[in-house]
Amino acid sequence: MHVFRPLVALLAGLLTLVAACAQDGAAPAEMRLAALPARGTDPADNPSTPEKIALGRLLFFDPILSATRDVSCATCHHPLFGWADARPTPIGVGGTGLGPARLWKGATGVKPLRRNVPSLLNVGFNGLVAGRPLDPRAAPMFWDARAQSLEAQVPHPLQSRDEMRGELCAEAEAIVAAVTRVGRIAEYRRRFHAAFDEPVSAQRLTQAIATFERSLVAGDSPFDRFMHGEASALSAGGQRGMRSFQTAGCIQCHGGPMFSDFKLHFIGTSDSAPEDRRDFRTPTLRNLRHTAPYLHDGSLATIEAVLAFYERLSDAVSETLDGGDTTAHPALDPLLKQLNLNAEQVPDLEAFLNSLNDDSYDRSVPARVPSGLPVAGTLSPR
Repeated sequence: MHVFRPLVALLAGLLTLVAACAQDGAAPAEMRLAALPARGTDPADNPSTPEKIALGRLLFFDPILSATRDVSCATCHHPLFGWADARPTPIGVGGTGLGPARLWKGATGVKPLRRNVPSLLNVGFNGLVAGRPLDPRAAPMFWDARAQSLEAQVPHPLQSRDEMRGELCAEAEAIVAAVTRVGRIAEYRRRFHAAFDEPVSAQRLTQAIATFERSLVAGDSPFDRFMHGEASALSAGGQRGMRSFQTAGCIQCHGGPMFSDFKLHFIGTSDSAPEDRRDFRTPTLRNLRHTAPYLHDGSLATIEAVLAFYERLSDAVSETLDGGDTTAHPALDPLLKQLNLNAEQVPDLEAFLNSLNDDSYDRSVPARVPSGLPVAGTLSPR
């Protein structure tokens, strides 16, 4: 009798899964729900090695990359905060402290940034949708998808005045200056030769950091285990929430293995200046427990607030697109009309969204960095 219990449990899980998937018939094929692969895809010219990951981790936490020598990549993407910073919007150059406790010092010539910091968890899967191979060279980065690939993303914060450059050098000089600073450090020279058999260069520096970022995988969530056949991994409420997630239309943009279509949409929020960007890339819904606050401006602090926002938006858009006041929500993405959220669904939707968390992600921080500067650009707790 005991022999059949695992088979019965597996069959029950598969039947539940089939029933759930049958509900999303209107969703595009690439938005079908799927588990995350065990690892991403490396670019052909930048295969992952332990030496590259170790080098990239040190560079990521080392303030030597910033012209001011007091900001690192980890200042805004720290494992204490889900590889983000737990702030509505970040403070780069011109700040002190870490995470929510980071304060603006009012440095001359720079200003706080206006967009929420995306987590780096699973960033190596950006661009992945169901049924298609992942092309790491075309992976969209940033809220506005202005860079494709992790390698192409790395230089942007180094060149940004308000993130890591400050007023100490021109934008065109920032990368060369950072490479020069790193190249003066003997330990880095040894590590670059071990990882690439080459001296320090801008290309190899960006490749090392990208390789490290690609290693930050968090794909062992209850949802992933359920999709792999572990029927008990997803609670009854989570399974109801998965069905509601699909029937309510959330899957139209938040589907696939990463729960994102990686496209740009306008949902009624925009940058603070009226002439600035209004459409933003669909964020992943994975690991929301660790990556609050939410939306591109970090204006919503909880998942409940996000669901309430979309519930209100669903009602407003339906009224607008059905012949109501078209000035109330101009240019909203038409997919929003397919939303059909109601308050009764919220508890189960929350249970489902919580099933997308993998709490076992890499939280390691180097004890020291080769420059000898404070790790992550601040004397942070570890």
